[in-house]
Amino acid sequence: MTDEEIQNAINKVDGLGGMTVNERLFVSGVMDEFDNALKNDKEKARRILEMLHVDKGSIDKIVK
Repeated sequence: MTDEEIQNAINKVDGLGGMTVNERLFVSGVMDEFDNALKNDKEKARRILEMLHVDKGSIDKIVK
């Protein structure tokens, strides 16, 4: 998926702020894309979490 496609999927979800990171990934439909990026493209994984409005401290812990 491109960054634009990921952002469009995320934009369709309401109430992200009240969800865990896993819930955000799941309901937006980008969990598989994130898992793949976490293994192969750490910068893309960071961008996905940023699009999901995950705080920087949490991103740093998740993407090592």
